[in-house]
Amino acid sequence: MLMPKRVKFRRSQRGRRKGISTKGCQLNFGKYGLKAIECGWFRDNQIEAARVALTRKVQRGGKIWIRVFPDKPVSKKPAETRMGKGKGTPDHWVCVVRPGRVLFEIEGVPRELAREAMRLCAHKLPFRTEFVER
Repeated sequence: MLMPKRVKFRRSQRGRRKGISTKGCQLNFGKYGLKAIECGWFRDNQIEAARVALTRKVQRGGKIWIRVFPDKPVSKKPAETRMGKGKGTPDHWVCVVRPGRVLFEIEGVPRELAREAMRLCAHKLPFRTEFVER
């Protein structure tokens, strides 16, 4: 799974998922892309599942860029634990996604194949997305 090699703090606060994305909202590498139109947390296993769906559809054709990385730890306490006794241990990693953020980019494939691959990829995501092109 994707996770940072090292972080300054093991646990972080949840934060607020509001506003629009100001960075990473334009296509920089590929010709086609998948852009988020809702906010949410993008888990490390969801990124991997979307990447696998994308690469299986294009079958070694074209180049794929993943524009997000999970760098926020989410902690979880064990089941049937009483309240108190501090914050739980880190359970998984997420990437905070706001509307307008480009998640994946692709080039070197026909438009219809890229659209179909992004559609399959979008089924693995926890928020709504749209297909964009340069």
